[in-house]
Parts: sequence; C-alpha cells; structure tokens
Amino acid sequence: MGFRFRRSARLGPLRFNFAKRGLSSISVGGRGASFNIPMSRSGGTRTTVGLPGTGLSWSAEHTPEHPAAIPAGPAAGLPNSRRLRPGQLDALKQSLLAVLRQELFEPGSAGEPLWNHGLVSRLLADGSLPACTAGLLALIETPEAMEAYVLRAQGQNDAKHRAQSCITAVQGASRLAAGRGWLS
Repeated sequence: MGFRFRRSARLGPLRFNFAKRGLSSISVGGRGASFNIPMSRSGGTRTTVGLPGTGLSWSAEHTPEHPAAIPAGPAAGLPNSRRLRPGQLDALKQSLLAVLRQELFEPGSAGEPLWNHGLVSRLLADGSLPACTAGLLALIETPEAMEAYVLRAQGQNDAKHRAQSCITAVQGASRLAAGRGWLS
C-alpha cells in the first residue's frame, strides 16, 4: 500500500483544506451546511447548504459587491468560472472591455456624447440623483473608471455582471441627460 496525502484536516469545528501549494481554505460546519473561507484560491467566501444523503445542495459565493449573492446560472457559450485558466479570465475581461468601448462609446453610439461632453460628470455633480443611481453612473464617468471596474472582476460571471452594469449605466445616463435636454 502506497503513501497518501490527506487533503483536509479537522481541528475542532474547523476543517483545513489543502492543495498542492499548501492551505487553500478553511471550512466551518458539517453535513448539511458549511461556510468556506478561501486562503490561497481566488474568489470570496462560500456558503453551501444541502440535504445529506441526497446529493442535492445549493452554494453561493459572497463577494464584496454581492454580500448575499444568488447563485449565477451557467454562462452561455463560456466555460464554467472554475474551469478558466489564469490567462483566460484576463482575456475575457479585455474582450468585454473591447465590446463595451465599441458598442457604447464609438462615434454614433448612445454613449459617445456622454464622454465627449462630460455629461456623466454633470449628472453626478447635480446632486439630485439617488445614491444608487449616482453609484451606477460613477462606473462609467471616465473610460479609466469603466476599465478599472471591469478589470477588478474575480471570475467569469462577475466580469459579465460588471459589463452588464456598465451597459445599464450608459442607458440610465442617456435617459437622464435626454430628460434634462442635454442631448440633441
């Protein structure tokens, strides 16, 4: 019989999970419900609730942007976030940025006058916007702000969600600017 490397160890209520490079996460809980805190893997904390013995479970990853995240469905046409290789996530972020720039801010697009005439900054300086609307508009105030927001994505679904937020922000800013008579 050969030697084996145990991938987890329990110490009281804590389970220490190991990977090839050392400690990967710490879990609390047991059958039916657990809470996992990452140490060396990317992503946020994860809560899993299941029915022991059935194979049925529900898992949600908690990130700073989505503290009580609802599990995202499979990403259409793309591999599961856990299967992305390190360079693939960066490539996905860059392709999303290229599409956002082309569709939203190229000449003739809906967002072009927003950046060219500084209308998003004017809307933010107005002070009469609700906080959630102002926060959404701040994502696209400048090209650099939008780029930084998308590049901070922690996974495939997060990157796609951030790109969708940028689209929603441009649509909202266009409606607000048109309502004020700033767009002709």
